[in-house]
Amino acid sequence: MKAGARAVGVAESYRGSTSTLAAVVVRADRAVETVSFGTCTVGGRDATSGVADVVASLERPDARYVFVAGVAPAWYNLLDLQTLHERVDRPVLAVSFEDSDGLEPALREAFDGEALAERLRAYRALPDRRPVDVDDDVVFVRALGVGREHAAELVRGFTHEGGRPEPVRVAREIARAGDALRTDD
Repeated sequence: MKAGARAVGVAESYRGSTSTLAAVVVRADRAVETVSFGTCTVGGRDATSGVADVVASLERPDARYVFVAGVAPAWYNLLDLQTLHERVDRPVLAVSFEDSDGLEPALREAFDGEALAERLRAYRALPDRRPVDVDDDVVFVRALGVGREHAAELVRGFTHEGGRPEPVRVAREIARAGDALRTDD
């Protein structure tokens, strides 16, 4: 991967009823170029639009890929990766860091009725989660707009140490810092 290849990383941090979204443009050589903030509702259904909006606010079409930290930010505010892929008009890779049997049991424990039905529909519509070996670590990737092998190459190309792709690692730190400054909750 070329050192100047760019990706957007998006992660969140929450407290109270609002989650702070951070989007950051990171080059494959680790240089951070641009940062933007947005929000979504904890336990809501607006994460997809929040992520799409914060990516758009960067105004960086040269950042050719979007990495998101997981698919259920802000207490199960599930992302619709297909809609996100269409709105950002570039490949989307959702990266998670732990092996699991999936979110359905947790969703059933936390929600019922229509709130549960909406989340189950969104969850079941997600692309398959595939393991990707990164040095001595394994991450799990759901990808749209790129094939399985290219997705694995991208994850490896943007991961330098610690098993987390740099775009989501940096975005997570920035989201935490931004969230710590908030005074509205």
